[in-house]
Amino acid sequence: MHAQLEPVLTDLEQQFGASQSEFRGQARLLVAPQHILAAANALRDQHGFEMLAALSAVDYWPERTPRFHAVYEFKSLAKNLRLEVRVPLDGDDPELESITSVYPNADWHERELWDMFGLRIQNHPDLRRILMPADWTGHPLRKDYPLGYEEVQFSFNFEEIEARKPRPKE
Repeated sequence: MHAQLEPVLTDLEQQFGASQSEFRGQARLLVAPQHILAAANALRDQHGFEMLAALSAVDYWPERTPRFHAVYEFKSLAKNLRLEVRVPLDGDDPELESITSVYPNADWHERELWDMFGLRIQNHPDLRRILMPADWTGHPLRKDYPLGYEEVQFSFNFEEIEARKPRPKE
């Protein structure tokens, strides 16, 4: 872990009850959902993380607690630091506070979280679908999202699927 990250991690642990870990040499911080906005403010204003580089999510279904992790990647270009912040979210209808007031580029990232994973973002300025059509039902990156009508055909199941396929009548 980078030595310059130690005071940042310690400060966020004390302020927000966050817990730190390390994965493959990269620092990772686990923050409760109610503290993400304040933690983002602290990262930008007190510790110089001037950029939200990425925002995504992970679905751990069928586990219910926590089912999702919202994954933020903050960068400090001046200090050449990177910090991953994860926010665990329980259940099928999780909510998360918007950080667009701190990092304006979170706008489209948060819309993508809503569209693909169904994570509701509270206080988002314009929460609507960004990748799927407006009338689409469901959130396609959830692990319990139905995959569709047609079974994928491989060499091992080719004959079985061919025998069941509907054909036009002569």
